[in-house]
Amino acid sequence: MLRRSFLMLPALFVTANAMAEEVLRVSAIPDEAPTELQRKFAPLGKYLESELGMKVQFVPVTDYAGVVEALTTDKLDLAWLGGFTFVQAKLRGKVVPLVQREEDQHFTSKFIANTGTGINTLADLKGKSFAFGSPSSTSGHLMPRYYLQKDGIVPEKAFKSVAYSGAHDATVAWVTAGKVDAGVLNASVWDKLVGAGKVDAAKVKLIATTQPYYDYNWTVRASLPAAVQTKLSNAFLKLSPNVPAQKEILELQRAARFVPTKAENYQMIEEAARSAGLLK
Repeated sequence: MLRRSFLMLPALFVTANAMAEEVLRVSAIPDEAPTELQRKFAPLGKYLESELGMKVQFVPVTDYAGVVEALTTDKLDLAWLGGFTFVQAKLRGKVVPLVQREEDQHFTSKFIANTGTGINTLADLKGKSFAFGSPSSTSGHLMPRYYLQKDGIVPEKAFKSVAYSGAHDATVAWVTAGKVDAGVLNASVWDKLVGAGKVDAAKVKLIATTQPYYDYNWTVRASLPAAVQTKLSNAFLKLSPNVPAQKEILELQRAARFVPTKAENYQMIEEAARSAGLLK
């Protein structure tokens, strides 16, 4: 339930400070550096506070499993999940996917390689060292693994070594430094880093892009009051690039706009996870 804080005082001394304070607890899978997640959320949090009429608190979580655990045990009210973490949360408890970015209806992952390795195609990855992102990442692990295996490439058999960087930006850093020969990350982070001039083209190159799939969404615990769920959905759906303050929010979220979503959209993710041996 929404957290309520009460100041317990004798009736004669009750003041405005004794009023209940409702707090919406929000978190996100840590697919980027913690400072970047906080920066991206700050204006969105203020916007949601004004739309909901309650305080919004961002709760940092150290790993993907922690977000799923917190959301499914009512320690969080709203969470930014990847497709795979949403499936994990759905299978563990009652959660409701509210909205996703328009881009998440056709998301992709990008395979990259260090330019000094001679890797130009996925076939060239055989015998090379490789990095996924987090083991629970949809775009940094599950779907790239799924598509590799559909092409007959089982990472643990085909690659010299398989490592997990923990985050998309970390994967780029590993490949740039030559810590691994190649890696994979989500298209959104790759495009952001390239656009910001944070990818050294002399050291890292793009070699392949996966087929599209559904990915990220904003999900709530099912026990969150229906009225709050509706307000949240409406707040996301009305974000417009034509309003300067809202345009900033959309840009930070790397979204053209938000659209409604539903659990059925992630059936392919669940099937891919079972096929890849990541769900039993």
